[in-house]
Formats: sequence, structure tokens, C-alpha cells
Amino acid sequence: MPATVEVLRAYRFCLDPAEAQRQALARYAGAARWGFNQRLGVLVDGHRRYLQEVAWTTYSDDVDEAGARALVKARGGVDTPSLAAQSRELTALIADHRDRAASDPEAEGAWLHTINRHAIMAGMRNADRAWSNWQSSHRGERAGARVGYPRFKKKGRARDTFSLFHDVKRPGIRLATYRRLRLPNIGEIRLHDSGKRLGRAIARGDALIQSVTVSRSGHRWYASVLVKQQQPEPGPTRRQRAAGTVGVDLGVKATAALSTGELVPNPRVKRQVAARIAKTNRALARSKKGSNRRRRLVARLGRLHHLEALERARHTHALTKRLATGWADVAVEDLHVAGMVRSARGTVDAPGRGVRAKTGLSRSILDVEPGEIRRQLDYKTGWYGSRLHVVDRWAPTSKTCSACGWVKPKLGLGERTFQCDECGLVLDRDVNAARNIAALSAAVPTEGGDAKARGGPVPEPPVGGHGAGPWKREGHLGGHRSGAIPNPSPNAPPRGKHAA
Repeated sequence: MPATVEVLRAYRFCLDPAEAQRQALARYAGAARWGFNQRLGVLVDGHRRYLQEVAWTTYSDDVDEAGARALVKARGGVDTPSLAAQSRELTALIADHRDRAASDPEAEGAWLHTINRHAIMAGMRNADRAWSNWQSSHRGERAGARVGYPRFKKKGRARDTFSLFHDVKRPGIRLATYRRLRLPNIGEIRLHDSGKRLGRAIARGDALIQSVTVSRSGHRWYASVLVKQQQPEPGPTRRQRAAGTVGVDLGVKATAALSTGELVPNPRVKRQVAARIAKTNRALARSKKGSNRRRRLVARLGRLHHLEALERARHTHALTKRLATGWADVAVEDLHVAGMVRSARGTVDAPGRGVRAKTGLSRSILDVEPGEIRRQLDYKTGWYGSRLHVVDRWAPTSKTCSACGWVKPKLGLGERTFQCDECGLVLDRDVNAARNIAALSAAVPTEGGDAKARGGPVPEPPVGGHGAGPWKREGHLGGHRSGAIPNPSPNAPPRGKHAA
């Protein structure tokens, strides 16, 4: 019997609620938002009292700020109610609302008892997590982008979402049928999708539902069902082992160039809906605040952005699944997307050049979603038994010949074809870079964990490197530092001087 591993996996369904259910989902999202704000208010109040105490200690004890913080900490700090204490307060508040509603069904403000407690507590836990993320980022303990000070959630601006939990021994979250999902206190909601895959996994005893997160995006409501699932220990299939390694060079002209020579076309999703979004934005700017027309235009704009995101996600998922299931090893470059889309405006003293062109290029890069492709490959390769290799971003993959290893001194952005002066190789520059990425993957360990730059510092370029920041000026998203690639692709056959 093959070995199995226990994993957490989410099944996402598009909901088709009735009008009454749609209103109930909106109420639950509002309750989760209320719980988030209640908890965040307590944390912000405690932080303000702490800062006041530090300021007073600095003045009264005549010490610097660091000494004042140490003294305040030695004296016990500032007492901030814990999440457990606030949970007990919530229990008393729910009981009070229930008593008020029982004595007067028309009582105003008695609504907490109508909401599942888990939705409110999930909002409070999210506030705690946001506060912890800000603190760890402020102390420099969290890699990646700096996390700002947590902000209160406002209806109409924050995303409508809530989470529900249940007792797995008496499941309240379950599939009533393949087309209906039951949520506690809300009832059965029809699905646009089919829950057959999840239902069969539950029937076999391989999956156990842990929680569900419901969210609204545009005009649709979605449910993400988190399950604890037993699945066979992943390993490469015979077809994957036969295919070997594939190098992937992400770009703008083509979404991806593969070391096999294939160019995956770029659907340019943003361009497809840009005219309609611009037209709706112009109409929205002319509408009157608070009017019904403005409300309809806001809904239309949200629908357009949602459809754009769905189409982009469809292409991204199709590409990443194909890569993860088609080869035993997938090699990509370690791209610094935030640096690549950085503005070229410069400063007042030293204004940038080609700002509009750089803005268009940045928009096209974000339309390809290179960071999301990397993130999906990180977990899908683990699902399907393949391995992900991440090549150094400073490797000269674009300027090196994939057949003989000769490094081109200069490769202009407009040169879409790589021509080798040593062996005569003539090849699409993106395919050439993809073959170099595949060759370099042999010396790179497999990637694991989160691919969102949470694991450690970003490597700096070598001394005398190209540019001050870790980003590349390329017509595609590949690297172009000088230096030879030691191992050209063994699969690249020798080419004649005028070979295509």
C-alpha cells in the first residue's frame, strides 16, 4: 500500500445564494468586520497608553527613550486585555442581546445573538494577526515588504469576508449534495460549481472539513472549504521522469518561454477590458455621490475588475499545472518583481526618462503575474511530485549562448533574437534564456516553503553589478549580468552558423 501524507487543502466554490441568503452573508461579513474593529480598538488603545507612559517616564526620570521603554517594561508595562478576556466579554454581550430580543422583538441593536460566534471570533483573531505582523515587521524580524500600522475596516472599502468553524465530530459545515453547501446558521447554499471531488474524498474518508471562509469578489460570493486530507506521498511519474527538466523564462511578449522551444502566448488580459474599465471610470467621475447611478457604476466597475482577475487566474493556473505535471524538475529565475515595476519618475533634482514607456512596461509585467506564477509552482510541484528550482537572478541567462557558453558583451532591449558570434547559434532570446535556466538548475537546491520572500534577505548584486537595485532592464523578465554560465544545456544540439 503506498505511503500517504496528511496535508491541508482548500476547495474553492462559487456560490449561488438566494436574495435572503445574500443578505445573511453580508450580515456575517459585517459582524466579522465589527469583531476585527473591536479587537483592534483595544490593541490601539493599549499601544497609545504605552506610548504615553514612555513619554511620561522620559520626562519624569530624565532618561532617553530606550531607557524609558526598559523602565516601563520592568514596571509591568501597560495592561491590555487578552483575546481570551475579550472572548468572555463577547459571550456576556451575546447573552445580553439575546435577552433584549426575547423581551422586546423590536429592540434596536440586538443582533449579536443572530450571528454565529465563530465569525466574530475569526475577525478578532485576524486583528491579532495583523497586529503581530506589524510588530514583527517593525522590529525587522519579518522579511518581505514592510507591514504598515493596522487600520480599522470600513464597510464599502474593506473586503466582505468571514470564516466559520465547527466540531469535526458533529460537522455543521458539509456538502448536502454535490451542488449544495451547508453553512451553520445560514443553511444550504446552491453552488455554481460541482462539489463532486470534495464529496467523494469525504466519502472515502480521505478528507475532513476543518473550516470555511466566505468572501465576496465583485458580484460573486465564494466559499473556500479547508480540509485535512490524506493523499499518496508525491513522487514523479514515469512521464515526468522521461520529460526531465524544463527551464521557464517569464516575459511580456510571451508569458513564458520554455527550454523546449515553445513560447506560451500572452493573453494580455488587462488590454481586453481596459477600454470598458476606462469608460466606466469616466462615467463614475461624472456621477453624483450618494446617487443610485453612482452605486450602479461602482457595482459595474467591481464586476469588470473581477472578470479580469478571473480570466488572468485561469491562464495562470493552466500554465502552472501544466508545468508541474509535465516535467520532473521545473526551473525559474528568482525575480524581484517589486523592483522591476518600480517607477522611473526619479526625483525633482534628477527626473527620470521614458516615464510613460516604463509605466506601460510595469503594467504589462503585473498583467503576467510572475510572482503568482512562482507562488503556484511552489505548492503545485509538491502536489504533483515534481521539484522547483530557483536560479540566481544575477546569472547572465539572456546574454549567454546556450550551446557553447559564450557571453555576448551587450544585448540591446530591442534584439529579440540571440546570435552567437562563436558557434553561430541563432535563437529566440527568451528560449535561449530558458535553456540557460534549465542548465543552471542542476546546481540549485529545490525550493520549499512560501515563495513570497518571507524566508530571508534578498541577495545583493555582486560588486560592480548592473544597477543599484535587484531588478533587470530587459525586454523580457530574464537576467543579464556579465559572466559565463558554466554548464550550457546538454540538450541543446550544436548549431550551424546560419541555423534557425
